[in-house]
Amino acid sequence: MSMRRRTLAALAAGLAAPVLPRLSHAASPRAALVPTAPQTTGPFYPVDWSGDVDNDLVVVRGEAARALGRVAHLRGRVLDREGRPMAGAIVEIWQCDANGRYRHPRDRGGAARDGGFQGRGRTRAGDDGAYAFRTIRPVAYPGRTPHIHVAVWAPDGTQLVTQLYVAGEAANERDVLYNAIRDPRRRDSVTARFEPADRIEPGALAADFDLVLG
Repeated sequence: MSMRRRTLAALAAGLAAPVLPRLSHAASPRAALVPTAPQTTGPFYPVDWSGDVDNDLVVVRGEAARALGRVAHLRGRVLDREGRPMAGAIVEIWQCDANGRYRHPRDRGGAARDGGFQGRGRTRAGDDGAYAFRTIRPVAYPGRTPHIHVAVWAPDGTQLVTQLYVAGEAANERDVLYNAIRDPRRRDSVTARFEPADRIEPGALAADFDLVLG
């Protein structure tokens, strides 16, 4: 009897069933995470990191007023592709203020810059890879959909520069950089939902955004 006929006969007799336990989920290797898609640094990476550069961009030391715009809590974890936390990673963010102006000498937009908005922030991921920022929901300016720039430096030397986009934002469909990411999974990796977060702070939003390096 040929091997093919023996296999068919065994299947018909139910003799192939004992091999199924070897295909159990517990025995399967863990699927690697989709790395966060890299994006350009942009023309307005901060040139001045002196002074107030903590993880709260809404309040600037020495300024009487807090930032314009809707407060947003951005939080997540820095992970490698296997889902292991990258403790001690440095995370930076920078974005325009509620008037569409960056804290950068080359941004000479028409609106006045909001002096109550820190514009950039830096923090260190904890032992579990967790990081958090208090900022504002990003806003659009001519030619770009709302976004937040993000940079990560891991202790092992791995680096990532990307941009975070707002899920459901209509202007996403017209943004060149966002739509340059063709793979839907990779596009999802730079997109987060900003949901109401009154339990954290009245009237605020919150977004979960894990950063996967590798």
